[in-house]
Amino acid sequence: MTTQLAPAAPKVALAPQRPVRKKREGRAAVMYLLPAGILLLALMAYPLYQLVQISLYEYNQPQASGAEPLVFIGLDNYIELFGDEQFWSVLVSTVLFAAVCVVGSLLVGTALAILATRVRTLPRMLLFLAALGAWATPAMAGSYIWLFLFDADFGVVNEILGMQGHSWTFDRLSAFGLVAAEVIWCSFPFVMMTMYAGIKNISSEIIEAAQLDGASWRRTATQVILPILRPLIVIATIQSIIWDFKIFTQIYVMTNGGGIAGQNLVLNVYTYQKAFAGEEYGLGAAIGVVMTVLLMLITVLYLRTQRRTGWQP
Repeated sequence: MTTQLAPAAPKVALAPQRPVRKKREGRAAVMYLLPAGILLLALMAYPLYQLVQISLYEYNQPQASGAEPLVFIGLDNYIELFGDEQFWSVLVSTVLFAAVCVVGSLLVGTALAILATRVRTLPRMLLFLAALGAWATPAMAGSYIWLFLFDADFGVVNEILGMQGHSWTFDRLSAFGLVAAEVIWCSFPFVMMTMYAGIKNISSEIIEAAQLDGASWRRTATQVILPILRPLIVIATIQSIIWDFKIFTQIYVMTNGGGIAGQNLVLNVYTYQKAFAGEEYGLGAAIGVVMTVLLMLITVLYLRTQRRTGWQP
C-alpha cells in the first residue's frame, strides 16, 4: 500500500517590508515638519516676493517718497549689476572671506571640543563660560572690543608685539584678517558646543573596539569618529556659510564702512551702500536676490557633495 504525500504548500513570496516602513517614516517626518514649514513659508514668502518685485522696478528716492511713480524696467537692474566690475570684485572678496571664516570656525570649534572632552571638570567649565561669553557678545560690542585691542596707538596687541603705530585696518589683507579673526571668535562656540555634544554621544565601546583592532588615534578619529559626526559637521558648516556670507556689522564697524576706497567691501555692505547711501533701492534689492540665490546654490551643492561621499540626510 503506497502512501500519497500531500502536495507541498505553495511558497508565498513575502513582500519586502523595508520600503513600506521607510515610506511610513517619511510621511511621519513630513507631518512633524509641516507646521514649522508653513510658519517659515509664511514669514519668508512675502518678504522674498517683495524683494524680487522691487528689483524689477526703478525704485529710487523719488519713488520711495511718492514724488514719482514706479517704472517697471524688468531685468535692467540685474544687467547693470552684472556689468559692474566692482560687483564681481566684491563677490570674489565675499566668497573668499566667508570661506576663511567658515574653515576657521570649524577648525577652532572642533579642536576646542576635543580638548573639552580630555580635560577635567573645572577647566572644561571655564572653557565653556569663555566660549559662551564670546557667543553672547553683540556683534557691535565685539567689533569695538577688537578695534580697541588692535588700536594703532593704545592697543594691547601692538604693545605686546612692539608694533606701536601699526594700523591693522589700513592694509586690505590685514583688515580682512582682523575682521575674520573677530568673526571666528564669536562663531566658534556654536561649532564647539555642537561637536562636543556629538563626541560625548559616541559610545566608548566603538572607540575601544577600534583600539583593540590596532587602530591608531589618527585612524580612529578619521575613520570612526568623523563619519559618526558627519551630520553635525554638515549642520555646522551650512549654518556657518549662511552666517559668514551675510556679515555686515563687523566689516562696517571695523573697516569704517568698507575700508579705504572700498577695499574691504563685502556684499552686504555693498548692498547697503547702493540701496541706502546711493538711494538705489531697486539695485540693492537685485543684489539681495543674487545673494539669496547664491546661498541656496552653495547649500545645495554642499549637500550633494556630502551625499556622494556616502552621507544621507
